[in-house]
Amino acid sequence: MAPHGDAPGALFDALLQGRSALAPVFPELPKPAAAATVAFDETRWFTKLQLAGVDRVSQLAVAAADLALRDAGLAMSDAGVDAERVGVYAGCGMGGAAALEAAYRGNGRVSPLTIPAFMPNAPAAHVAMRNGVLGPVLTYSVACASSSVAIAEAAKAVQRGEVDIAIAGGSEALIVPGVVLAWQAMQTLAGFQPGEAAGAVRPFATDRSGFALGEGSAFLILESAERARARGARRYATLAGWGLSSDATHLTKPDAPGQARALRAALRQAGLQPRDVGYCNAHGTATRIGDVVERNALAEVWGSDFDALRVSSTKALHGHMLGAAGAIEALITVLALHRRELPPNANCSAIDPDCQMNLVALGDSAAPTLDAAISNSFAFGGTNSVLLFRRG
Repeated sequence: MAPHGDAPGALFDALLQGRSALAPVFPELPKPAAAATVAFDETRWFTKLQLAGVDRVSQLAVAAADLALRDAGLAMSDAGVDAERVGVYAGCGMGGAAALEAAYRGNGRVSPLTIPAFMPNAPAAHVAMRNGVLGPVLTYSVACASSSVAIAEAAKAVQRGEVDIAIAGGSEALIVPGVVLAWQAMQTLAGFQPGEAAGAVRPFATDRSGFALGEGSAFLILESAERARARGARRYATLAGWGLSSDATHLTKPDAPGQARALRAALRQAGLQPRDVGYCNAHGTATRIGDVVERNALAEVWGSDFDALRVSSTKALHGHMLGAAGAIEALITVLALHRRELPPNANCSAIDPDCQMNLVALGDSAAPTLDAAISNSFAFGGTNSVLLFRRG
Protein backbone atom coordinates (compact mmCIF):
# COMPACT_ATOMS: atom_id res chain seq x y z
CA MET A 1 0.00 0.00 0.00
CA ALA A 2 1.23 3.49 -0.65
CA PRO A 3 2.60 5.35 1.11
CA HIS A 4 2.87 3.94 4.67
CA GLY A 5 6.11 2.03 4.09
CA ASP A 6 7.01 -0.96 1.98
CA ALA A 7 5.93 -3.53 4.57
CA PRO A 8 2.20 -4.34 4.41
CA GLY A 9 1.95 -4.12 8.19
CA ALA A 10 3.35 -0.59 8.59
CA LEU A 11 -0.05 1.10 8.46
CA PHE A 12 -1.56 -1.67 10.59
CA ASP A 13 1.02 -1.14 13.35
CA ALA A 14 0.15 2.58 13.40
CA LEU A 15 -3.56 1.77 13.67
CA LEU A 16 -3.03 -0.64 16.59
CA GLN A 17 -1.27 2.13 18.47
CA GLY A 18 -4.09 4.55 17.73
CA ARG A 19 -1.82 6.88 15.77
CA SER A 20 -3.91 9.30 13.75
CA ALA A 21 -2.81 10.67 10.39
CA LEU A 22 -5.39 13.47 10.46
CA ALA A 23 -4.29 17.11 10.37
CA PRO A 24 -5.83 20.47 9.35
CA VAL A 25 -5.73 21.34 5.65
CA PHE A 26 -6.46 24.55 3.75
CA PRO A 27 -6.91 26.88 6.75
CA GLU A 28 -7.71 29.68 4.31
CA LEU A 29 -11.08 28.07 3.52
CA PRO A 30 -14.19 29.37 5.33
CA LYS A 31 -14.20 26.28 7.57
CA PRO A 32 -10.84 24.47 7.91
CA ALA A 33 -11.11 20.75 7.23
CA ALA A 34 -9.11 17.82 8.57
CA ALA A 35 -7.54 15.31 6.24
CA ALA A 36 -5.06 12.45 6.09
CA THR A 37 -2.40 13.39 3.58
CA VAL A 38 0.78 11.45 3.01
CA ALA A 39 4.52 11.85 2.61
CA PHE A 40 4.94 10.25 -0.79
CA ASP A 41 8.08 10.26 -2.93
CA GLU A 42 6.82 9.85 -6.47
CA THR A 43 10.38 9.89 -7.83
CA ARG A 44 10.77 6.29 -6.63
CA TRP A 45 8.39 5.28 -9.42
CA PHE A 46 8.52 8.11 -11.99
CA THR A 47 11.12 10.23 -13.70
CA LYS A 48 10.45 13.94 -14.07
CA LEU A 49 9.59 13.40 -17.73
CA GLN A 50 7.19 10.56 -16.92
CA LEU A 51 5.33 12.68 -14.37
CA ALA A 52 3.98 15.04 -17.04
CA GLY A 53 0.24 14.49 -17.16
CA VAL A 54 0.19 11.87 -14.36
CA ASP A 55 -2.06 12.99 -11.53
CA ARG A 56 -1.28 12.11 -7.92
CA VAL A 57 -4.14 9.59 -7.92
CA SER A 58 -2.34 7.57 -10.61
CA GLN A 59 1.06 8.01 -8.98
CA LEU A 60 -0.27 6.48 -5.78
CA ALA A 61 -1.89 3.62 -7.69
CA VAL A 62 1.32 2.72 -9.54
CA ALA A 63 3.26 2.72 -6.27
CA ALA A 64 0.70 0.64 -4.37
CA ALA A 65 0.34 -1.94 -7.15
CA ASP A 66 4.11 -2.23 -7.41
CA LEU A 67 4.47 -2.80 -3.66
CA ALA A 68 1.65 -5.38 -3.74
CA LEU A 69 3.29 -7.33 -6.57
CA ARG A 70 6.64 -7.28 -4.78
CA ASP A 71 5.08 -8.49 -1.54
CA ALA A 72 3.35 -11.28 -3.47
CA GLY A 73 6.66 -12.31 -5.00
CA LEU A 74 5.37 -11.70 -8.51
CA ALA A 75 6.77 -10.00 -11.60
CA MET A 76 5.38 -9.92 -15.10
CA SER A 77 8.69 -11.35 -16.32
CA ASP A 78 8.33 -14.48 -14.18
CA ALA A 79 8.09 -17.82 -15.91
CA GLY A 80 4.49 -18.95 -15.84
CA VAL A 81 3.04 -15.44 -15.87
CA ASP A 82 1.08 -14.84 -19.05
CA ALA A 83 0.45 -11.10 -19.47
CA GLU A 84 -2.81 -11.86 -21.28
CA ARG A 85 -4.00 -13.75 -18.20
CA VAL A 86 -3.40 -10.86 -15.79
CA GLY A 87 -6.03 -8.20 -15.09
CA VAL A 88 -6.26 -4.88 -13.28
CA TYR A 89 -9.46 -4.14 -11.37
CA ALA A 90 -9.37 -0.68 -9.82
CA GLY A 91 -11.78 1.53 -7.93
CA CYS A 92 -11.66 5.33 -8.15
CA GLY A 93 -14.41 7.65 -7.05
CA MET A 94 -13.42 11.04 -8.41
CA GLY A 95 -10.36 10.67 -10.65
CA GLY A 96 -7.55 13.20 -10.89
CA ALA A 97 -8.82 16.01 -8.69
CA ALA A 98 -5.54 17.92 -8.71
CA ALA A 99 -5.46 18.01 -12.51
CA LEU A 100 -9.01 19.31 -12.67
CA GLU A 101 -8.35 21.90 -9.95
CA ALA A 102 -5.29 23.13 -11.84
CA ALA A 103 -7.35 23.51 -15.00
CA TYR A 104 -10.01 25.57 -13.20
CA ARG A 105 -7.41 27.80 -11.56
CA GLY A 106 -5.06 28.07 -14.54
CA ASN A 107 -5.89 31.67 -15.50
CA GLY A 108 -6.88 30.57 -18.98
CA ARG A 109 -3.98 28.17 -19.46
CA VAL A 110 -5.15 24.57 -19.43
CA SER A 111 -2.71 21.72 -19.90
CA PRO A 112 -3.45 19.53 -22.95
CA LEU A 113 -2.84 16.56 -20.63
CA THR A 114 -5.69 17.53 -18.28
CA ILE A 115 -8.19 15.02 -19.67
CA PRO A 116 -5.95 11.92 -19.51
CA ALA A 117 -4.74 13.03 -16.07
CA PHE A 118 -8.16 13.38 -14.43
CA MET A 119 -10.16 10.59 -16.11
CA PRO A 120 -11.19 8.04 -13.45
CA ASN A 121 -9.70 5.07 -15.35
CA ALA A 122 -6.24 6.66 -15.49
CA PRO A 123 -4.97 4.89 -12.33
CA ALA A 124 -5.86 1.45 -13.72
CA ALA A 125 -4.37 2.32 -17.10
CA HIS A 126 -1.10 3.47 -15.56
CA VAL A 127 -0.86 0.31 -13.46
CA ALA A 128 -1.40 -1.76 -16.60
CA MET A 129 1.13 0.17 -18.67
CA ARG A 130 3.76 0.08 -15.95
CA ASN A 131 3.45 -3.70 -15.62
CA GLY A 132 2.63 -4.71 -19.18
CA VAL A 133 -0.76 -6.15 -18.28
CA LEU A 134 -2.54 -7.37 -21.42
CA GLY A 135 -5.69 -8.81 -19.87
CA PRO A 136 -8.80 -6.88 -18.74
CA VAL A 137 -8.12 -3.43 -17.26
CA LEU A 138 -11.31 -2.20 -15.62
CA THR A 139 -12.34 0.72 -13.43
CA TYR A 140 -15.27 0.80 -11.02
CA SER A 141 -16.58 4.19 -9.92
CA VAL A 142 -19.16 3.47 -7.24
CA ALA A 143 -18.43 6.26 -4.77
CA CYS A 144 -17.31 4.89 -1.38
CA ALA A 145 -17.75 1.27 -2.51
CA SER A 146 -15.58 1.59 -5.64
CA SER A 147 -12.54 -0.46 -4.66
CA SER A 148 -14.52 -2.98 -2.62
CA VAL A 149 -16.60 -3.66 -5.72
CA ALA A 150 -13.39 -3.85 -7.78
CA ILE A 151 -12.01 -6.55 -5.46
CA ALA A 152 -15.24 -8.53 -5.66
CA GLU A 153 -15.28 -8.31 -9.45
CA ALA A 154 -11.63 -9.37 -9.59
CA ALA A 155 -12.42 -12.39 -7.43
CA LYS A 156 -15.22 -13.36 -9.80
CA ALA A 157 -12.83 -13.16 -12.75
CA VAL A 158 -10.32 -15.43 -11.00
CA GLN A 159 -13.07 -17.81 -9.95
CA ARG A 160 -14.42 -18.04 -13.50
CA GLY A 161 -10.96 -18.64 -14.94
CA GLU A 162 -10.93 -15.39 -16.93
CA VAL A 163 -7.56 -14.39 -15.41
CA ASP A 164 -4.84 -16.17 -13.44
CA ILE A 165 -3.79 -13.09 -11.48
CA ALA A 166 -5.83 -10.02 -10.55
CA ILE A 167 -4.26 -6.78 -9.35
CA ALA A 168 -7.24 -5.41 -7.44
CA GLY A 169 -7.71 -2.30 -5.33
CA GLY A 170 -8.19 1.42 -5.67
CA SER A 171 -6.77 4.90 -5.44
CA GLU A 172 -7.99 8.36 -4.47
CA ALA A 173 -6.26 11.75 -4.14
CA LEU A 174 -8.82 14.50 -3.84
CA ILE A 175 -7.57 16.86 -1.15
CA VAL A 176 -7.74 20.06 -3.18
CA PRO A 177 -9.69 23.20 -2.22
CA GLY A 178 -12.57 22.72 -4.64
CA VAL A 179 -13.33 19.17 -3.53
CA VAL A 180 -12.98 20.01 0.16
CA LEU A 181 -15.39 22.94 -0.23
CA ALA A 182 -17.90 20.66 -1.96
CA TRP A 183 -17.80 18.17 0.93
CA GLN A 184 -18.08 21.00 3.44
CA ALA A 185 -21.20 22.21 1.64
CA MET A 186 -22.80 18.81 2.30
CA GLN A 187 -22.08 19.26 6.04
CA THR A 188 -20.52 15.81 6.26
CA LEU A 189 -17.01 16.81 7.39
CA ALA A 190 -16.09 16.67 11.06
CA GLY A 191 -15.65 19.88 12.98
CA PHE A 192 -12.78 20.39 15.42
CA GLN A 193 -11.16 22.97 17.65
CA PRO A 194 -7.60 24.21 17.01
CA GLY A 195 -5.10 21.50 17.87
CA GLU A 196 -7.74 18.76 17.93
CA ALA A 197 -7.79 17.63 14.28
CA ALA A 198 -6.23 14.25 15.08
CA GLY A 199 -9.27 13.27 17.16
CA ALA A 200 -11.92 14.93 15.00
CA VAL A 201 -13.41 11.70 13.61
CA ARG A 202 -15.31 9.73 16.26
CA PRO A 203 -17.24 6.79 14.76
CA PHE A 204 -20.23 5.60 16.80
CA ALA A 205 -19.58 8.20 19.54
CA THR A 206 -22.24 10.42 21.06
CA ASP A 207 -20.30 13.52 19.97
CA ARG A 208 -19.48 12.44 16.41
CA SER A 209 -19.84 15.11 13.75
CA GLY A 210 -18.67 13.57 10.46
CA PHE A 211 -15.57 12.33 8.69
CA ALA A 212 -12.25 13.68 7.45
CA LEU A 213 -11.06 13.24 3.90
CA GLY A 214 -8.09 10.98 3.27
CA GLU A 215 -6.00 10.01 0.29
CA GLY A 216 -4.03 6.90 -0.57
CA SER A 217 -4.02 3.68 -2.51
CA ALA A 218 -4.02 -0.03 -1.79
CA PHE A 219 -3.93 -3.10 -4.02
CA LEU A 220 -4.27 -6.79 -3.29
CA ILE A 221 -3.07 -9.65 -5.48
CA LEU A 222 -5.76 -12.28 -6.04
CA GLU A 223 -5.15 -15.74 -7.48
CA SER A 224 -6.61 -19.20 -7.03
CA ALA A 225 -5.59 -21.24 -3.99
CA GLU A 226 -4.17 -23.89 -6.31
CA ARG A 227 -1.95 -21.41 -8.15
CA ALA A 228 -0.77 -19.82 -4.92
CA ARG A 229 0.17 -23.20 -3.48
CA ALA A 230 1.96 -24.25 -6.66
CA ARG A 231 4.28 -21.24 -6.59
CA GLY A 232 4.75 -21.30 -2.80
CA ALA A 233 3.14 -17.92 -2.31
CA ARG A 234 2.70 -16.33 1.10
CA ARG A 235 -1.04 -16.23 1.71
CA TYR A 236 -2.51 -13.64 4.04
CA ALA A 237 -6.17 -14.69 3.80
CA THR A 238 -8.84 -16.18 1.56
CA LEU A 239 -11.60 -14.05 0.06
CA ALA A 240 -14.41 -16.46 0.87
CA GLY A 241 -17.46 -14.37 0.01
CA TRP A 242 -18.77 -11.05 -1.14
CA GLY A 243 -22.16 -9.43 -1.20
CA LEU A 244 -23.48 -6.59 -3.34
CA SER A 245 -26.85 -4.90 -3.03
CA SER A 246 -28.66 -1.68 -3.83
CA ASP A 247 -30.80 0.36 -1.45
CA ALA A 248 -32.82 1.88 -4.32
CA THR A 249 -34.24 4.39 -1.83
CA HIS A 250 -32.14 7.57 -1.67
CA LEU A 251 -29.00 8.96 -3.31
CA THR A 252 -27.20 9.83 -0.06
CA LYS A 253 -29.20 8.40 2.87
CA PRO A 254 -28.21 4.80 3.76
CA ASP A 255 -30.71 2.03 4.29
CA ALA A 256 -30.36 -0.77 6.86
CA PRO A 257 -32.35 -3.40 4.91
CA GLY A 258 -30.15 -2.80 1.84
CA GLN A 259 -26.98 -3.18 3.87
CA ALA A 260 -28.36 -6.31 5.52
CA ARG A 261 -28.94 -7.86 2.10
CA ALA A 262 -25.27 -7.40 1.20
CA LEU A 263 -24.16 -8.82 4.56
CA ARG A 264 -26.35 -11.91 4.12
CA ALA A 265 -25.15 -12.42 0.57
CA ALA A 266 -21.50 -12.45 1.68
CA LEU A 267 -22.26 -14.93 4.46
CA ARG A 268 -24.27 -17.13 2.12
CA GLN A 269 -21.53 -17.30 -0.50
CA ALA A 270 -18.91 -18.11 2.13
CA GLY A 271 -21.14 -20.80 3.63
CA LEU A 272 -20.87 -19.21 7.09
CA GLN A 273 -23.25 -18.23 9.85
CA PRO A 274 -23.03 -14.82 11.54
CA ARG A 275 -21.54 -16.42 14.67
CA ASP A 276 -18.59 -17.63 12.56
CA VAL A 277 -17.46 -14.06 11.83
CA GLY A 278 -15.63 -12.43 14.72
CA TYR A 279 -14.70 -8.97 13.40
CA CYS A 280 -16.21 -6.25 11.23
CA ASN A 281 -14.20 -3.37 9.79
CA ALA A 282 -17.17 -1.03 9.63
CA HIS A 283 -17.87 1.60 7.02
CA GLY A 284 -18.28 3.86 10.07
CA THR A 285 -18.12 7.39 8.64
CA ALA A 286 -19.00 9.05 11.98
CA THR A 287 -22.06 10.74 10.49
CA ARG A 288 -25.16 11.07 12.64
CA ILE A 289 -27.37 8.89 10.42
CA GLY A 290 -24.88 6.52 8.79
CA ASP A 291 -23.43 5.02 11.95
CA VAL A 292 -26.85 4.16 13.37
CA VAL A 293 -28.01 2.59 10.11
CA GLU A 294 -24.89 0.40 9.87
CA ARG A 295 -25.23 -0.69 13.50
CA ASN A 296 -28.87 -1.64 12.90
CA ALA A 297 -27.99 -3.63 9.76
CA LEU A 298 -25.33 -5.61 11.65
CA ALA A 299 -27.69 -6.21 14.57
CA GLU A 300 -30.42 -7.41 12.22
CA VAL A 301 -28.17 -9.98 10.55
CA TRP A 302 -26.20 -11.12 13.61
CA GLY A 303 -29.25 -11.32 15.88
CA SER A 304 -28.48 -13.08 19.18
CA ASP A 305 -24.80 -13.36 18.19
CA PHE A 306 -24.36 -9.60 17.78
CA ASP A 307 -22.59 -9.06 21.12
CA ALA A 308 -19.83 -11.47 20.04
CA LEU A 309 -19.04 -9.47 16.89
CA ARG A 310 -16.17 -7.04 17.49
CA VAL A 311 -16.41 -3.85 15.44
CA SER A 312 -14.20 -0.88 14.62
CA SER A 313 -14.04 1.87 12.03
CA THR A 314 -10.45 2.74 11.15
CA LYS A 315 -11.55 5.92 9.36
CA ALA A 316 -11.04 7.61 12.72
CA LEU A 317 -7.29 7.35 12.11
CA HIS A 318 -6.74 7.40 8.33
CA GLY A 319 -9.73 9.39 7.11
CA HIS A 320 -12.30 8.50 4.48
CA MET A 321 -10.54 7.69 1.21
CA LEU A 322 -13.77 7.39 -0.79
CA GLY A 323 -12.89 5.38 -3.91
CA ALA A 324 -9.87 3.81 -2.19
CA ALA A 325 -11.63 3.19 1.14
CA GLY A 326 -12.80 -0.33 0.33
CA ALA A 327 -9.31 -1.46 -0.65
CA ILE A 328 -7.56 0.20 2.31
CA GLU A 329 -10.05 -1.31 4.74
CA ALA A 330 -9.99 -4.72 3.06
CA LEU A 331 -6.22 -4.72 3.49
CA ILE A 332 -6.60 -3.81 7.17
CA THR A 333 -9.17 -6.58 7.62
CA VAL A 334 -6.86 -9.13 5.97
CA LEU A 335 -4.00 -8.13 8.27
CA ALA A 336 -6.30 -8.31 11.31
CA LEU A 337 -7.06 -11.92 10.37
CA HIS A 338 -3.48 -12.77 9.51
CA ARG A 339 -2.11 -11.37 12.78
CA ARG A 340 -5.20 -12.01 14.90
CA GLU A 341 -5.05 -8.45 16.15
CA LEU A 342 -7.83 -5.91 15.79
CA PRO A 343 -7.45 -2.17 15.11
CA PRO A 344 -9.29 0.01 17.64
CA ASN A 345 -12.35 2.16 17.19
CA ALA A 346 -10.48 5.31 18.14
CA ASN A 347 -11.74 8.56 19.69
CA CYS A 348 -14.97 7.07 21.05
CA SER A 349 -15.07 7.97 24.74
CA ALA A 350 -18.84 7.52 24.99
CA ILE A 351 -20.83 5.26 22.66
CA ASP A 352 -24.07 6.65 21.25
CA PRO A 353 -26.91 4.64 22.85
CA ASP A 354 -28.25 4.08 19.32
CA CYS A 355 -24.89 2.59 18.27
CA GLN A 356 -24.38 0.15 21.13
CA MET A 357 -22.17 -2.76 20.07
CA ASN A 358 -18.90 -4.50 20.91
CA LEU A 359 -16.45 -1.82 19.78
CA VAL A 360 -12.73 -2.65 19.83
CA ALA A 361 -11.00 -0.55 22.49
CA LEU A 362 -7.47 0.80 22.20
CA GLY A 363 -5.11 -1.74 23.76
CA ASP A 364 -7.64 -4.59 23.51
CA SER A 365 -6.50 -5.85 20.13
CA ALA A 366 -5.93 -9.56 20.79
CA ALA A 367 -8.22 -11.91 18.84
CA PRO A 368 -6.59 -15.35 19.28
CA THR A 369 -9.48 -17.34 17.79
CA LEU A 370 -10.38 -15.02 14.90
CA ASP A 371 -11.00 -17.05 11.75
CA ALA A 372 -13.32 -14.86 9.65
CA ALA A 373 -13.89 -11.12 9.26
CA ILE A 374 -15.82 -8.72 7.06
CA SER A 375 -15.16 -5.28 5.57
CA ASN A 376 -18.16 -3.05 4.88
CA SER A 377 -18.34 -0.36 2.17
CA PHE A 378 -21.64 1.49 1.80
CA ALA A 379 -21.78 4.16 -0.90
CA PHE A 380 -23.64 7.24 -1.99
CA GLY A 381 -25.97 6.06 -4.72
CA GLY A 382 -27.13 3.18 -2.52
CA THR A 383 -24.58 0.51 -3.49
CA ASN A 384 -23.53 -1.76 -0.63
CA SER A 385 -20.45 -3.99 -0.83
CA VAL A 386 -19.30 -6.50 1.80
CA LEU A 387 -16.10 -8.56 1.56
CA LEU A 388 -15.75 -11.63 3.77
CA PHE A 389 -12.27 -13.03 4.43
CA ARG A 390 -11.19 -16.26 6.11
CA ARG A 391 -7.84 -16.84 7.71
CA GLY A 392 -5.16 -18.63 5.69
